[in-house]
Amino acid sequence: MVSDKVTLAHGAGGKMSQELMEEVILPAYGNPLLEEMHDGAQVQMSGQVAFTTDSYVVQPLFFAGGNIGKLAVCGTVNDLAMTGAIPRYISAGLIIEEGFPVKDLKEILATMRQMADEAGIYIVTGDTKVVEKGKADGIFINTAGIGDVIRGTHISPKNVKPGMKVILSGYIGDHAAAILAGRHGLTLPDTVKTDCAPLCHMTKAMLSAVPDIAVLRDPTRGGVAAVLNEIAVASDCGILIDEEALPIHEEVQGVCDILGFDPLYLANEGKCVAFVPADRAQGVVDIMRANKYGRDARIIGEVTETAKGQVGLRTAIGGIRVVDMPLGNLVPRIC
Repeated sequence: MVSDKVTLAHGAGGKMSQELMEEVILPAYGNPLLEEMHDGAQVQMSGQVAFTTDSYVVQPLFFAGGNIGKLAVCGTVNDLAMTGAIPRYISAGLIIEEGFPVKDLKEILATMRQMADEAGIYIVTGDTKVVEKGKADGIFINTAGIGDVIRGTHISPKNVKPGMKVILSGYIGDHAAAILAGRHGLTLPDTVKTDCAPLCHMTKAMLSAVPDIAVLRDPTRGGVAAVLNEIAVASDCGILIDEEALPIHEEVQGVCDILGFDPLYLANEGKCVAFVPADRAQGVVDIMRANKYGRDARIIGEVTETAKGQVGLRTAIGGIRVVDMPLGNLVPRIC
């Protein structure tokens, strides 16, 4: 019987490790591929394959609308989706601090299973390590994922051309605002919570209808500003966005005003930026709005021939200011 706290013995590979696996982890992730209990999983794939990996060290571990487990699954699913792939399988590596409450572990694992089910994927393999107290800040999670690339698509910044429209799937900065509120003890309305969500069904619908979408990107660390700057440089084009078109919740703007942040630089974990041929842009917006995670999608700007490698923001008063690449981590450990 597993105790109410994780101990070093749970990571030692013996009977207590087996109990943790059988009583806590397998019931949470359980699926036929994982239940083989082998060193790895044999999976079926077809055609071109996308592969990604990421690690999650967020603090606090639980925040408005989610926890580190939700972040781990959705983050990896979305990384695959942005490559033009349909996610299929992910792994989960857990590094758990000695003394971590088993009830919290169960909640995190249950959330991971819930997000995996929603995304239509299996967690098929993984690893668990327990480290001494003070060495892991509660729990760290590493995930890797593989998926089938949708045929006929070619997602690359080099496909971005002048005249293309820039589309954003919804309100920005919600995830970072939720983390900041939890970290600094700020009280926000219940409507403001992490936007963390699996976007794979939405991106599949977008690419199935418009396979010549040039680029998809999720604006995580560094926010929308970092993504736009990366694509401007990689495509050798300019990008001009409209300040009045940017969707920002008043409460998020309020957090930014209090703490001195710009929402353009705040992280998102359930948003998508798309670069789309102008004549297909409104159709893509309509497809995004048909999905619950894209209801607030809109065109926020366009690609230009001028100011190559730079991002400009057309302000509400008609001027244009340069949106620079962030120099470092404005908000530490948001994922």
